[in-house]
Amino acid sequence: MKTILLLNGPNLNLLGKRQPEHYGHETLADVEALAQGACAEGFRIEAMQSNWEGQLIDWIHEARETAVGIVINPGGLSHSSIALLDALNAFEGPVIEVHISQIHKREAFRHHSYVSNRADAVIAGLGTDGYAAAVRRVCKLSA
Repeated sequence: MKTILLLNGPNLNLLGKRQPEHYGHETLADVEALAQGACAEGFRIEAMQSNWEGQLIDWIHEARETAVGIVINPGGLSHSSIALLDALNAFEGPVIEVHISQIHKREAFRHHSYVSNRADAVIAGLGTDGYAAAVRRVCKLSA
């Protein structure tokens, strides 16, 4: 079974409770179930969330040995973390960046993402459906 690492960054543990006008009413558990349901045969999701940049980086490092691809919503770290970008640059499989909201229609500081410099695709504004699209893409690229 091939593993896809699903990483969610800071504040995404509050999905369904925090700013539903931007992020909707689905919870992180809903996102994880949606992602698992989008997997092609022979693939599985390993879902993790952390509010700590270093923890996300450690999981990316571990994924070099355990995962064929990464789907990541880095949250606010998208716009500030060169360290997260460096960790993703050390991962050889496909990386798909997901944003629930359409970040380009929000505050100007959200328009730039360091993670996008490594991502093989960026999905923004599809709500939580973006996770399913990202998983399907990783499955296709890793088949």
